[in-house]
Amino acid sequence: MYRYEQTIPLKIPGYERLYEITNRLLNAQREGKSAAADILIVGAGGGQECVALGASYGERTFTGVDPSARMLEIAARRVEEAGMKQQVTLIQGSIESLPCGRLYDAATCMLVLHFIRGMPAKRNMLHLIAERLKPGAPLFLASINGEPGTPAFDLQMLAWLKHMRDNGVSPEETERYAASFGSAYDTIPAAQVLELLNEAGFEQATSFFGSYLIDAWVATRRKE
Repeated sequence: MYRYEQTIPLKIPGYERLYEITNRLLNAQREGKSAAADILIVGAGGGQECVALGASYGERTFTGVDPSARMLEIAARRVEEAGMKQQVTLIQGSIESLPCGRLYDAATCMLVLHFIRGMPAKRNMLHLIAERLKPGAPLFLASINGEPGTPAFDLQMLAWLKHMRDNGVSPEETERYAASFGSAYDTIPAAQVLELLNEAGFEQATSFFGSYLIDAWVATRRKE
């Protein structure tokens, strides 16, 4: 067990449930279709999506992209331990690093969007994902959302940090996490995320998970 795998479920209540629900929604979306599915994982570091969505489905293949070599190393180890090495291709870099012309049956972008700074860059990333999906294919998106400095945001953050401490996350680590907002994290209100999805070419976005400042949606690539 690696430290990242140990700490992130302590930080995010319902972390495993987020991926369980994602898997159930993906299964429902694939109902009546071929069991084989080619899935794009944006922000694949850690390997959680690959294992959660593919460990019981040998027909599924995954292309995971992430800029962090360290996180991809964790992903590669988890994938190998799960016996999924032949199903997964991991690429260090951004979405632009992917081969052109390949369209995927589904994509995930879990807990990534808040790391992308600025609305134009967020919009561009979502647009690039849409370009690599088949029409009607789903995108599963989860991100930390909200407007730092507002009473609503501060209330949620206060409760969230207490949750972390109560679950054994050290005060030093919770302080570093709180300090990330405005530096490492660039959060926007959930309503703006939905606007970006629409502008990028997605439709029918529906919420399926919420935990403090984290929201998750499933949307489909708009058919031409």
